[in-house]
Amino acid sequence: MMMTLRGAFARNRTRTALSVVAIALGVALGYAVQLINAAAVNELAQGVKTMSGDADFEVRGPRGGFPEALYPHIARLPDVAVASPVVEVDAKVAGRDAPLRIIGVDVFRAGYLQPGMIPTTVDRLDTLRPDALFLSPAAARSLDVAVGDTLRVQVALRDVTLRVAGELAAAGNQRFGLMDIAAAQAAFDRLGSLARIDVRLRPGAAPDAFEKGLRAILPPGVDLVRPETAVAAGASLSRSYRVNLDVLALVALFTGALLVFSTQTHAVVRRRQELALLRVLGVTRRRLTLMIVAEGALVGIAGSALGVVAGFALAEIAVRSYGADLGSGFFRGVTPSLALEPVALCTFFALGALAAVAGSFVPAYEAARASPAQALKAGDDEAMYAKLRPVKPALVLIALGAAATALPAVGGLPLFGYASIALLLVGTLMLMPRLCVLALSVLPLPKAAAPSLAIAQLRGAPGQVSVSLAAIVASVSLTVSMVIMVASFRHSLDAWLERILPADLYVRAASAGDTAYLGPQAQAAMAELPGVRRVDFLREQQLLLDASRPRLVLQARTVDPASAGRNLPIIGAPVAVAADAPPPAWASEAAVDIYGFTPGRIIELPLAGKVERFTVAGVWRDYGRQQGVVAIDRSRYIALTGDRTATNAALWLSQGADGASVEAALRRAIPGGERLEIARPGEIRDVSLRVFDRTFAVTYALELVAVVIGLVGLSSSFGALVLARRREFGVLRHLGMTRRQVGAMLATEGLVVSAIGLAVGLTLGFAISLILIHVVNRQSFHWGMELSLPWLALASFGLLLVGASMLTALASGRHAMGRDIVLAVKDDW
Repeated sequence: MMMTLRGAFARNRTRTALSVVAIALGVALGYAVQLINAAAVNELAQGVKTMSGDADFEVRGPRGGFPEALYPHIARLPDVAVASPVVEVDAKVAGRDAPLRIIGVDVFRAGYLQPGMIPTTVDRLDTLRPDALFLSPAAARSLDVAVGDTLRVQVALRDVTLRVAGELAAAGNQRFGLMDIAAAQAAFDRLGSLARIDVRLRPGAAPDAFEKGLRAILPPGVDLVRPETAVAAGASLSRSYRVNLDVLALVALFTGALLVFSTQTHAVVRRRQELALLRVLGVTRRRLTLMIVAEGALVGIAGSALGVVAGFALAEIAVRSYGADLGSGFFRGVTPSLALEPVALCTFFALGALAAVAGSFVPAYEAARASPAQALKAGDDEAMYAKLRPVKPALVLIALGAAATALPAVGGLPLFGYASIALLLVGTLMLMPRLCVLALSVLPLPKAAAPSLAIAQLRGAPGQVSVSLAAIVASVSLTVSMVIMVASFRHSLDAWLERILPADLYVRAASAGDTAYLGPQAQAAMAELPGVRRVDFLREQQLLLDASRPRLVLQARTVDPASAGRNLPIIGAPVAVAADAPPPAWASEAAVDIYGFTPGRIIELPLAGKVERFTVAGVWRDYGRQQGVVAIDRSRYIALTGDRTATNAALWLSQGADGASVEAALRRAIPGGERLEIARPGEIRDVSLRVFDRTFAVTYALELVAVVIGLVGLSSSFGALVLARRREFGVLRHLGMTRRQVGAMLATEGLVVSAIGLAVGLTLGFAISLILIHVVNRQSFHWGMELSLPWLALASFGLLLVGASMLTALASGRHAMGRDIVLAVKDDW
């Protein structure tokens, strides 16, 4: 058996090496994505553990905080051993884009729960001084500051200067700072407010009973959660993005498995007489099957070993280039340390080996079933391919795939959507022999001899064509589907930006953090500015409706219920709200999917410690926030909460007013106006689209890998077929065909084969794109989008593919055309 394996690998060194590389690429991509995702989530969990310490529970509420009067009530409960109040803000640091999380704690209480959060300093009183800030090592490195330096953070439109008094030794890779709680409340306008209360119970206390009893007395919008629940809620925002990357990586691995299938099938056909002779000599069908599968297993093992090593290196490069979020923005402030994970390593190693084994099993099974007497005859090659034409199972898989698109998400993930894509893909690949026969039968024969011979040869061996096309059809269809989905998303985003940016100028206190805002005086100055015709202000809050989910975003903005579509990109028909019904609110698509805020429904929102009821008057599209948004009229928000601050402003200019002059006047008229971020709609659009392209950069890379593997598979298949047809080329040369004519014949074959693969791939890719747009994307991110076909990109892709296939066919035939004619036909003498 070992001699047979060595002989098989020796005769197929190039194609075996290509199969190993294909498996290695799939394993490397999957393992790298998993390493990065696991490291980022682990750092998130470690950060929560560091900040919560030994706490059994956390009392959490809206992002803006809840009244600190709740703290003494909780601290005096009989079952509470320690209660530690916390203030938490994301501060805008001067000159920096990313915010810095600053935690305010009572060191006398926090020492019992989070000893690692207590800084070591020469002057112990620094922990109580109002300007002292202690940074984690990761934050100090990121901000490039040392002990004794100062930092300026923005509060409203003014700067607050803080002194770096020391570093936190046990902060891991989390990027944050720590202050005295009273100092943080005073510095960041959080007087009388807390972000959370960490609670540790007394020994013997019943956690479930305590949880149930405390929840009954907590004010609306405040909940009791376990620290691990907070980790899950934070990780859930990025889960769909991470799972999609994992699936894309597995696509590359699947394409590699198809390359192994194609290579093994052609190799088995070439060795058909040899394998039949082994059967005659007494080798059983089972042993023959195991022998061929073992060849695939060795390819998979070699590819997996190479892949896990390359995957770790790739993960290191990706983290340094894109960060833990791979450009998506989900894990800002997290600096992960990659570590070998035995479970993930073994999983992807096994997946690579199993993919190769799966790719080898079908040709092995068919070779073992073949009749030795028939297989020993010359010209029986196509009989092997003819057995790979299961029509009914293929149609059943396609039908099941279509039905799976109607099934809901499982745990927030579009598992049936992914299953639908897999079933459609596998079913179509199983139909490829029949599709090839149909396509070749309707293709007219050219008058020229070489192209005519090429088409006649393809008609006589449709099975060979279908096997050769397996990897390319898979990669083309999946790539085309992703190209259409991304183009549709980008087009929809562009159209959405056009609708939500109707003003001439947009102003915000800061692009990052939650400490900057526009006060009433700044708003009044904007409204009275010469050249400004109209100003609309917007205030965002984050409300806690469900502790197991990220906070819901509340937008208080100017909305006229009679014409809400002028301010919001409403989709569907609006609902008329009766005069005696609760006031209107408008829910985003994500809020509908996550919380069930369907049009006409009465919803309850916690505002200022009270439950306020609203009627969902319509659904609007929002691509800015995945966790869901509810918009209400700002005048009603002010009446309910008394909060007159704003985070954003939209300015409409008077006719003839110059935007640059108004911007300059705006900065002069408002104290701290130099800190305002002012942009025109076109600038915001360009920045948003650049962020979009950066987010999908990894997706583009994974698509490219799949296409490269597909082209490698086609090249490998052509090479195998050319070698199998060496006697045919020799006879043709003896009959008078020139090398140029043989080359034209091969180029025609490459053109026809790639055209069939492109046609099937485009059709299947379009069908898969509809699933991605309307099922996977909607269930993953809760964003609807309109279909947009990138005709130019698809046409360019098709031309490149056809051209590459023709060149591949010619390159594969050069070796055959260069062989001595006598050597090529000597087996027939």
